[in-house]
Amino acid sequence: MKTKEKQVTGSDRYEIRLSGSGGQGLILAGVMLAEAVGTIDGRNVAQTQSYGPEARGGASRADVVISDDEISYPKAMKLDLLLALTQEACDSYYHDLKEDGTLIIDSHMVTQPPTPRCYGFPFVQLAKSEIGVAMVANVVSLGTICELTGIVSKQALTEVVRRRAPRGTEEKNLKALELGFQIAKNVKK
Repeated sequence: MKTKEKQVTGSDRYEIRLSGSGGQGLILAGVMLAEAVGTIDGRNVAQTQSYGPEARGGASRADVVISDDEISYPKAMKLDLLLALTQEACDSYYHDLKEDGTLIIDSHMVTQPPTPRCYGFPFVQLAKSEIGVAMVANVVSLGTICELTGIVSKQALTEVVRRRAPRGTEEKNLKALELGFQIAKNVKK
């Protein structure tokens, strides 16, 4: 499953939603992405988040709005990119994706994608098998987003993951990020 690659340049407003269930680290992933784009790459960024009353297991999403121009409204309105790590998230948020937007799914968790025009990666399974822990699937997906879109520099994202990873997990998170870069490179070939 594949869609066209969209490089982000200029003053375009670019809206990303990272979605899945609570406990998948999507809020942290949104914070990492926003920090890398804003504090290191120097673009304007706004990050918002939402999760259900159940901190673990309920619906969760983080939105990141990026622009070279001033951001007057911080909430995502029409998504350029949607990451869905669960079927429920995909079903709930796909209608917010622009017609030419990019959909990235966890191909083992989203078994009925609404369109064949998407990138599918088994993020959770890869995190378990390659890194040894499912909890870094969020960082694997960040590496994939970075490589596919160019929305954030690899250097910026690597620095923020190094700083923001929970103490004692830095090495696993950096390996997860590199895994995300690599699986996206393989698709681009």
